[in-house]
Amino acid sequence: MTTASEIMHEGAECVDETETVNAAARKMRDLGVGALPICGTDRRLKGILTDRDIVIKCLAEDMNPANCNASEMASGKPFYVDADADIDTVLQQMMEHRVKRMPVIRDRQLVGMISEADLAKNLPEQKVTQFVESIKSGPPDRVS
Repeated sequence: MTTASEIMHEGAECVDETETVNAAARKMRDLGVGALPICGTDRRLKGILTDRDIVIKCLAEDMNPANCNASEMASGKPFYVDADADIDTVLQQMMEHRVKRMPVIRDRQLVGMISEADLAKNLPEQKVTQFVESIKSGPPDRVS
């Protein structure tokens, strides 16, 4: 049985909940990623900030990214999987919540991230196709 901890990217970089959106965007650029977990000082997950969130929730709303905190961009309860969850559970959770990235938690601490590319490398083609079909239009509360 393949587990979340076996397919995740370890050591996911967090953006502190008090950091500005500008700082988060620079961190995304420097790391070459399109999303960062938002964590508190206790390294507990508070949410996820995506490049799309920055555009839709900050820039398109005429907010100043130098004055917005990362935590202001987070909405709702963050979804995550336990590090010991099997890959089918990870797939099911990502499909159910229609997300392309899933934080991995161990002992209530963020330990990694799973992306759609990680799934693609570790699942049969049929399951990857099923996943892509389930998320292709984005979450229902987002504008396409």
